[in-house]
Amino acid sequence: MLSKLYRRTETRWGLFAVCLGCPAVAFAQTATTTTTSPVYAQDSEDITVIGTSPLPGSSIDRNRLPARTSVLTQNSLSSEGTPDLLHALDTQLAGVSLNYASGSPYQPTVMMNGFEASPLQGVAQGVAVYMDGIRFNQAFGDTVNWDLIPDMAISRVAVEGSNPVFGLNALGGALNINMKNGFNTRAGGEADMSGGSFGKIQAEGEYAGRRGNTAFYVAAREVHEDGWRDLQSSDIQSLYADLGWKDERTEIHGNLDLANSVLNGPGTSPIQLLRADPKAQFTAPNLMANKFIQFGLNGRHEFSQHLSIQGQAFYSYFQQRVLNGNAANDTPCDDSENAGLLCSDDDTPSRTVGGGTIPDFLNGGMYSEMDQQTTNTNSYGASLQETFTHNIFGFKNHEVAGVSYNGAQTMFSATSLIGGLTPYTRVYYGPGVVIDEPGDNVPVRVSVSDTYVGAFVADTIDITPRLSLTGSARYNFAEINLHDQNGGDLSGNHAYGRVNPAAGLSYRLTDWANIYGGYSEANRAPTPAELSCAGPENSCSLANFFVGDPDLKQVVARTYEAGLRGRFLLNKKHNSLSYDLGLFRTDADNDIVFINSETLNRAYFANIGGTRRQGAKVHLSLQLSRWSAYLNYTYTKATYRSSFTEDAGSNPAADADGDVTVRRGNRLPGIPSSKLTGGVDMRITSIWTAGFDFDLQSGQYLYGDEANLNSKLPGFFVLNFHTAVQVLPHLQVFGSIANLTNRRYYTYGTFSPTSSVYLAQAPNATNPRSYSPSAPIGGFGGIRVTF
Repeated sequence: MLSKLYRRTETRWGLFAVCLGCPAVAFAQTATTTTTSPVYAQDSEDITVIGTSPLPGSSIDRNRLPARTSVLTQNSLSSEGTPDLLHALDTQLAGVSLNYASGSPYQPTVMMNGFEASPLQGVAQGVAVYMDGIRFNQAFGDTVNWDLIPDMAISRVAVEGSNPVFGLNALGGALNINMKNGFNTRAGGEADMSGGSFGKIQAEGEYAGRRGNTAFYVAAREVHEDGWRDLQSSDIQSLYADLGWKDERTEIHGNLDLANSVLNGPGTSPIQLLRADPKAQFTAPNLMANKFIQFGLNGRHEFSQHLSIQGQAFYSYFQQRVLNGNAANDTPCDDSENAGLLCSDDDTPSRTVGGGTIPDFLNGGMYSEMDQQTTNTNSYGASLQETFTHNIFGFKNHEVAGVSYNGAQTMFSATSLIGGLTPYTRVYYGPGVVIDEPGDNVPVRVSVSDTYVGAFVADTIDITPRLSLTGSARYNFAEINLHDQNGGDLSGNHAYGRVNPAAGLSYRLTDWANIYGGYSEANRAPTPAELSCAGPENSCSLANFFVGDPDLKQVVARTYEAGLRGRFLLNKKHNSLSYDLGLFRTDADNDIVFINSETLNRAYFANIGGTRRQGAKVHLSLQLSRWSAYLNYTYTKATYRSSFTEDAGSNPAADADGDVTVRRGNRLPGIPSSKLTGGVDMRITSIWTAGFDFDLQSGQYLYGDEANLNSKLPGFFVLNFHTAVQVLPHLQVFGSIANLTNRRYYTYGTFSPTSSVYLAQAPNATNPRSYSPSAPIGGFGGIRVTF
């Protein structure tokens, strides 16, 4: 059952719209006069083809595949006004949910079939993400930085079930993002300007042109948001450009992706502090700054109507800087022998570089720890595949085979500083003293070399005109080498290899019903981040400090799924009802989790045995002449299949030894068992459309409560409104209201060391439950100009 919802808070929102001039681009042909089409709730069901591999060019009728697939189009992404990939994933697809551990609206963890794709280290990454055939999971931790993806430049997103062809991390599935170019986008331009509540201002635009065999596309955006919580802010700039050439048989594209972001996410706060002040952060700063540059080259060539090759090559540079203010592990010593010094939790004098002790330089005042890290990664790679559609003994056949190579060089550094803590806002201040405590917390500088090689094949053959058999396999090889630059014990070499098979059947019962079932295997190798923090004696902070290099086993997932899908045509005007009903079960062996350490704010990665994620998904979509609607329901039961014991950390349900025991059958934290989403769009007049979408979600166990000993995070209901008016053929005004009923709700919960930090707003707080609150009601508006 869904948990009781929170009461409304005070309504606060604003509405904002301004005009934007349209620059001319001499290279492009004159744009054809068009009227911006109204946005409908779901138009993805008209898409009948889907890729069988990450590279574009391997498309096949999705009804021939034995797996659930979905497609989000440009209109799907723009349902709220400006393109928003994350909102579309959260509301329009079954099996997907989001949580916001960092408190930043641009840094969510995307949960897909019970597996995660997150920008945060410490999260077990179980979803593969590709952008025009290039792997987007970052090499150091397989993280996915959603803020670096230019939403406006997305042509379509294919959401794939577990498929070994998509390589490492595709345990819960894959997102395959295809970008716009001058050939798949109308000639001309679009400029949007929008803003509203929480100090949000967003400007973005795109332009495409074509001359003969050559075409170009460029898109840019600037986003600033003050945020509604203390010390919350977002600044994002991005530029995407593509230059292409094609003739009847060959198409080549070169593209450039530039992105820069500075995100201040206040993270979770103790619930007693949030009751006193819903905007309050716990400790600060909590900053993530990203820089990203990627050059890509992709192309295809058709040797004949049935045989073609596709390929891509890329180079990227990724820099990430993280600042994380935490409760201090080092405080004034209690014993007289060490009076005037700082000590760690076991009354051992704290040490700095060179082994010297750290004085109580605040004379008993409030201390804080600043964990800071920098990651610099140079990545490169290439892949090549052939697609062959032909008949074998009279049977229709679709075959794809290819190879891929990815390499990366990473330099990671991290340092902890002990400093002061402002009394009311709880912000770290320095200059601080470097902490150097061997076996606990030491400065780190390590270089990492990654090599990933894959070879794959997939084949679909129509045994009869209605029955299709699909078989596929991929060999994955991963080599990860770490070299400690400070002379510590981080150095180590690791290699992993595995062949993952898949097979299934799809049968077209009628023109409106298709039944399918399949089995697949996928794996993920431990990341450099996990290998460097993999034991009780080698724990690391939540900001990812690494002090050891033991081996971890790779994770192997085995997925069974079956379903029924189809589409009814209701009349000759193309009114239709589409449906997709599916069941799934994924068993993961040697799953890797982040386990609490005895040291405050420290944890480590470990193989804990088996986990299982199983459930059901329902998708319905109705398309009529003047309105459309969709409904998604997902039930997920995610459980541990093995028992293990971990330190309780701040979990109040600890036993006498300070531990908790996770038993077989306990639920995995952070995964709601039930989620219902839906939406409706109406064409009120020929120029005015309006619609609603909602999210009804059940409660989930808190992260840190793997043993299920505490009450769940409350469930919630969120209602959103959007509208658009086509004022002139080239001018549209749009607006939206998020969280229309102004519910106070939370998508993420954990435990924090509440008693370790003085809370001026809630001085008697002792409850360690800590939530990441979602934004109250907010109003947004803008204009769109096409030319």
